[in-house]
Amino acid sequence: MHSDGESASAVRDVAFGSSAGMIAKVFEHPFDLIKVRLQSQPLDRPARFLGPVDCFKQTLAGEGFLGLYRGLSMPVIGSMVENATLFVVYNQAQDFIRSFSAIPRDSSLTLTHLGVAGGIAGGVTSFVLTPIEFIKCRMQVQMLSHMASAQSPHPPVTKAPGAVGMFLDTLRTRGVKGLWLGQTGTFIREAGGSVAWFGAYECLSRAFLKNTSNPTDKSQLKTWQLIVAGAVAGVSYNVICFPADSVKSALQTSDELGSTSGANGAAKKRFFQTGMDIYRSRGFAGLYAGMGVTIARSAPSSAMIFTIYEFLNQTF
Repeated sequence: MHSDGESASAVRDVAFGSSAGMIAKVFEHPFDLIKVRLQSQPLDRPARFLGPVDCFKQTLAGEGFLGLYRGLSMPVIGSMVENATLFVVYNQAQDFIRSFSAIPRDSSLTLTHLGVAGGIAGGVTSFVLTPIEFIKCRMQVQMLSHMASAQSPHPPVTKAPGAVGMFLDTLRTRGVKGLWLGQTGTFIREAGGSVAWFGAYECLSRAFLKNTSNPTDKSQLKTWQLIVAGAVAGVSYNVICFPADSVKSALQTSDELGSTSGANGAAKKRFFQTGMDIYRSRGFAGLYAGMGVTIARSAPSSAMIFTIYEFLNQTF
């Protein structure tokens, strides 16, 4: 049974984590859209975009400024769920590690312990996040296929479906299980990335607090220190498992973009097969497509999440 204090802490983690994630997601969504479109270019035809700048220009020219926020509703929901789950499970995992290892509650965990807690949090979160990311990625690239269809001799008259339409279409064509297409990539990215995310943040936080009166009290961190620690954490999260995210995006958008690469067709491809296809077609560069723009958005976004979370935690 959880004590009232533990329950209250979990509620705070949900509220603070979801609030921080929602604010950060509005800022980073255009960067994420560019990243997904770069990752999702079909392998059976020439690349549509030469790089992030070219993708940005084509998106603006073809869809206008609002096109950069295509599919924003799902990422906002996803970021609220993701960050709430991450912080709740991260803190609960720390409690479990303390109990399992007989570590006093007022003693600091090692960075290894915190890394394990972060990995557990990321792994659990991946199962909640994959369906949301699947719909988000499909929405972020759907206008590319619709624009191509519009240039055909007999363009379709239907407009691009929204998040609900995408969800129902997935259920109809793939069933409930189909919502978890790309789960392997999401799990690797979230579990491995969360070890790096929380690990880098905790490591830098401890370095900043080393010479203070209470090295375990994050309320003593200055705003710029929170920003730096959060930014480094964001870069670490994305660099360590980026190829897994690239393969996940390619899998989740293959049907939407009409990719037919691979011996078994797009619909039957698997995670490692897709990764090898990307490598054979475009080399290591293909597995890291969009990483530059991802780092450009993840550093400030992660800094915002940790700064807002710590601010809310200290204020309330």
